[in-house]
Amino acid sequence: MQIISASRRTDIPAFYGEWFMNRIREGYFIFKNPYNAKQMSKVSLRPEDVTAIVFWTKNPAPFMKYLDELQDRGYRFYFQYTLNGYGPEMEPFLPSLEKRIETFKKLSEKIGKEKVIWRYDPIIFSNVHDGNFYREKFSYILNELKDFTTRVVISFVDEYRKATVNFKKLKEEEIEIYQPPEVIIKSFAAFMAKEAREAGLKIQSCAENMAFLPEVGIMPGKCIDADYIEKVFSLTLPEKLHLKDKSQRQECGCVVSKDVGIYDTCLHGCKYCYAGNYEAGRKNYEKHDPNSPLLIGKYDDENEQLSLF
Repeated sequence: MQIISASRRTDIPAFYGEWFMNRIREGYFIFKNPYNAKQMSKVSLRPEDVTAIVFWTKNPAPFMKYLDELQDRGYRFYFQYTLNGYGPEMEPFLPSLEKRIETFKKLSEKIGKEKVIWRYDPIIFSNVHDGNFYREKFSYILNELKDFTTRVVISFVDEYRKATVNFKKLKEEEIEIYQPPEVIIKSFAAFMAKEAREAGLKIQSCAENMAFLPEVGIMPGKCIDADYIEKVFSLTLPEKLHLKDKSQRQECGCVVSKDVGIYDTCLHGCKYCYAGNYEAGRKNYEKHDPNSPLLIGKYDDENEQLSLF
């Protein structure tokens, strides 16, 4: 048994739902190591081998039509759904915030509010996104979603290599990212904690090491969380599924999972993205075949050597 992550590296529900469901029906997918293309493995997606699926998305609307089938086939799943309220200057190819809030509510009503977690991340301070901007957006989205979820996950932007490249492009567009003083971040964190608490939501941080967050009521969270899976789906998982995923950053509390995604395949074009850029995503998408066991490209089963999972 293993937990499937779909996916930290790309938006499977938004762009690759047909492929994912074909893989569900076939019972496996082929994973290509993002750091060594010659290393590939066959990963089981049979219901008896999948503890739960964690979907990460900014727009699950195209995937909604598959949810009944997933449930009928016996899969357990929940969504990490990002809604942060940036405009087209930061998220040029996303539907409007109002449309995505509407989708959030529909998803929650369909599968249950405990299975749709609101992600308010990453929080990026810039010359056009200050504390007032975030207070307004957080309060607005919170008020819309408070009856449709049970928790919110927050994080502050990290300068991943690919994100740093995107930040330079933003500067050319006169949007300058900066790190505010700790007192500013702490004040906003305290504001979010208070707002979430008053709305009845649990608030957690994602992969943060800021010592003051617990002080204001924001405890470290696990986006892929064995305890949460046990609670939501009334399961008792083996100890090995409670172990921290050592392949993630030290600050990340997530347990071990198998990710189905590939970097540089998302088409949202978010200017702060750590998982790739829009141009590379478009090029790779042209190589996508929804009937291939690989997310990107064809697979030659006669000439490839596989390890099994």
